[in-house]
Amino acid sequence: MKIMVLSILRLSHRISRDKRITTHLALTSRAFGASNFFYTGDNDSNLEISSEYVTKEWGGSFTISFVESPTNFIKEWKREEGIVVHLTMYGIELSNQLEVLKGRIDSNILVVVGGSKVPGYVFQLADYNIAIGHQPHSEVAALAVFLDNLTNSKARKQKYSNAKTEIIPTEKGKKTKNMQDGSD
Repeated sequence: MKIMVLSILRLSHRISRDKRITTHLALTSRAFGASNFFYTGDNDSNLEISSEYVTKEWGGSFTISFVESPTNFIKEWKREEGIVVHLTMYGIELSNQLEVLKGRIDSNILVVVGGSKVPGYVFQLADYNIAIGHQPHSEVAALAVFLDNLTNSKARKQKYSNAKTEIIPTEKGKKTKNMQDGSD
């Protein structure tokens, strides 16, 4: 059985307006099981450094890369027999497409999330235009709901073997464990 690669493509990152939202998209992608995060728009080394730091500290295998041409990138993804899922409030309700997507879980999946105005070609190139809801909402929320449903909540529960720091769940307060020396 082929192992699925789950990747995210963030469209139209704007350093002046989107640094927190794009960072949160990258964090959500990593925490919910994606292996790669790609972004277009402004090339942002701080975004990449921040994401690399989180992966180094909290573990896992996660890369972040700038993409010059989203059109070419999506077309190449499809040529390599990957599927493209575009999250949009204008799409078909997730619940109506979830079983179809789970049936393709052995495919490499590229999840496209918008930025400012999503160009029409994205809707045309996507294999699936999926809506989490049909009201305006955050793309971070949509991505989290989508990935959690796609992976049956398994991804967000995983532990990373190469983590330097791990959270110890507590009812109140915050507690972490340094995985290198075992200290709290």
